[in-house]
Amino acid sequence: MSISSTAWQAAVDAYDIEAACLNEMKKYLDRDAFAKAVEMLVAAPRIGASGCGHSGIICQHFAHLMCCVERPARFISPAEAVHGATGFLQSGDVMVFASRGGKTKELLPIVDICKAKKVGIITITENLTSPLATAADVVLKQYVNRETDKWNMQGTTSTTALCMIFHALQAAIIEVTGYQAEQFGLIHPGGAVGEKFRASHSK
Repeated sequence: MSISSTAWQAAVDAYDIEAACLNEMKKYLDRDAFAKAVEMLVAAPRIGASGCGHSGIICQHFAHLMCCVERPARFISPAEAVHGATGFLQSGDVMVFASRGGKTKELLPIVDICKAKKVGIITITENLTSPLATAADVVLKQYVNRETDKWNMQGTTSTTALCMIFHALQAAIIEVTGYQAEQFGLIHPGGAVGEKFRASHSK
């Protein structure tokens, strides 16, 4: 199968668009807000994460990232959250909301539950004056230059930007907690990662 020059250029441009987004987003990284978010996540007995659509999918990835550094976490579906799933959260826990616009209606009822249960709130959004931002204990700024599709509509660059924030949080948490490779090796014996760990520690 051949690919048209237009399609090929769109693919190449996607790399440039997302690379530019990540480079620009570093300018919006607030050290104090980031430090507070890390502190909250490290101190929390449990961590919840919720978002809709693409944001929700990346929140599932975040919950797994947290489990990989032994911070108990789970994705809480916005639909299930208001049907009992927020029972997972207890006082002192932390809930992470991801919403580019900060107005996702499905997430707003969860905020009320978190407030009533004294659950800390971290919101990741572009809109710092949005309902989800103003209700949060700490807000991390998401920046998106444009999505990669020609209509600037698909959740592409925005998911990469959100994913980058989650990766940065995990990297910082590893440093703050002193998390060791041996700890990860214990909980990840499977796959190529497990094989690599065993090979490096059998010498």
